[in-house]
Amino acid sequence: MTIVSDSIAVGDVVAGSAVGVRGRLWQLSPAEVRDVAVSASAEILRLEAIRVAAVDELALNSDEPVLCYRGVGRWLAANTMLQNAAGNKIAALGAALRVFPDIAAQFEAGDLSLDHAALIAAFCESPPKGMPDIALMPSMKTLLAAASGVEATTVKVRYAIAVLERIFESDEPPPGEDNDLNVLRIAPTLNGRVVIKGDFDALTGEMLLSALSGLSMPKPAADGTPDARSAAKRTADAFTELIRRYLDNAVTGVDGGQRPHVNVHITAKDLAEHRECATVRVDDDAPDVDDESVLEDLDVGYMPWMGPLSVSKTRMLACDCMLSTVLMDGKGAPLDATPLKRLVTAEQRIALIARDKGCAFPNCDAVPAWCDAHHIKPWSTGGLTVMDNLVLLCRGHHTLMHSTSGFRGIWEIKMGSDHKPWFIPPSAIDPKQRRRRSTTRQGPVHRD
Repeated sequence: MTIVSDSIAVGDVVAGSAVGVRGRLWQLSPAEVRDVAVSASAEILRLEAIRVAAVDELALNSDEPVLCYRGVGRWLAANTMLQNAAGNKIAALGAALRVFPDIAAQFEAGDLSLDHAALIAAFCESPPKGMPDIALMPSMKTLLAAASGVEATTVKVRYAIAVLERIFESDEPPPGEDNDLNVLRIAPTLNGRVVIKGDFDALTGEMLLSALSGLSMPKPAADGTPDARSAAKRTADAFTELIRRYLDNAVTGVDGGQRPHVNVHITAKDLAEHRECATVRVDDDAPDVDDESVLEDLDVGYMPWMGPLSVSKTRMLACDCMLSTVLMDGKGAPLDATPLKRLVTAEQRIALIARDKGCAFPNCDAVPAWCDAHHIKPWSTGGLTVMDNLVLLCRGHHTLMHSTSGFRGIWEIKMGSDHKPWFIPPSAIDPKQRRRRSTTRQGPVHRD
């Protein structure tokens, strides 16, 4: 019996119909399937750019079918599977890209996602009150650089925006911290349930996520069976428990060995510094925000869950809080505390959070509350409990690093000259084995 197998090209799968695609994918190797996923993602970016341009053209030259709707965004939603909010977002981005051709060029080249393009356009449409007109273009280039490439994350873009807001600080809070914009709608439904929809500032979001963290973690059954609840169900159960505890005299649980509270990290220099933004002169004193070093030198407050927080809001919180001091070197790496114990001390964990800000594994966004302190060189083989031998890893990556199924030794963790952990991937992932670290919550990363 002779078996004839038709060869399938990656391009044919991406360009072909999705009907029966699973039956074609199983014939490809894992490497080819990865290529399909990456190629399809690039194709989605290309098509999104075309859709935004087409919708904006209709906004400029509407015909009768479009004019029947209250805006081209609603027309798009009515004729596709999109909701009104998504259609309006596409229409708004198209209008903004007319004004900012540099954003449009990067978006249409496929090097900028729709969400990041909308985020940068919103910043440029409503820049900080203290920003002079001459600084808008270099600020835009800085944000476009932060949003470029596969390592770009929303938190990274927001971090760059927060730094720019810090540079051009004014008396008015940035939109993400303006609690006058907070809304919460709670409405009973016809079937006796309740729908909750809200929009809050970053600090309120940080408090809520911190309070829900420990209550929403998966809880295996007594026999070890994994928690079958979805993440949304666990969060809903945690919210119910949070309300119950509040009604029972606000009894709180613990999260990472501590009562739920808001943690904000900031340098002592920025916390103590007070400057008059109005004294910045436009002609010769406006900072060169296109210089990456500016983003490194000017820090902002940072919350584990919500990310960047302006220095002015951080200073306000510091007026009534418990301050913990972490001594850092010139590159922002914590200095060592007591190294002779196997278990990480509370002071060392605070220092690790200040350095790693969560799971340090590349592209992982797990927050500190979900992370363990991992010895790079095991304690059992002489590894000390010192900062240069410790790294924060989420439970999943921590388990993988200790796995006996062949993962251990494939990824290497080495401490760089900057006293921060770097990860070296196996040659199967990167033949050149270029070192990397998590940039999910970081600003610009410099490699030695």
